[in-house]
Amino acid sequence: MNKQLTKAEEQIMQVLWSLKEASVKEVIEKLEEPKPAYNTVSTIIRILETKEFVGHRSKGRGYVYFPLVEKSDYSNQSVHKLLNGYFGGSFKSMISFFVKENKMDITELENILKEVNKDKSND
Repeated sequence: MNKQLTKAEEQIMQVLWSLKEASVKEVIEKLEEPKPAYNTVSTIIRILETKEFVGHRSKGRGYVYFPLVEKSDYSNQSVHKLLNGYFGGSFKSMISFFVKENKMDITELENILKEVNKDKSND
């Protein structure tokens, strides 16, 4: 997978990742106001199918859609694109940028490091 999503496609995927599967109507119900038109959401879902992010199965007279790409896989790919595109592949530069931009204090940074180390020890 090396495909980027538009903002609208990503919004639809966020809903499908959270619901696991949904009809177009159910996707629209989860989107924020102003709600997009049914045809708009349906078109975006068909584009996501073409990009092989979404699959479908028949249910009654319609379809139920479900993600074919795991959220974690897409997130990982997006972070790598960000890392390579803006920070020359340097994780240290990326972290420094976020620490400075978010005016993170040393306690917050230490808490993040503890979380990372805890996750590593659970692997």
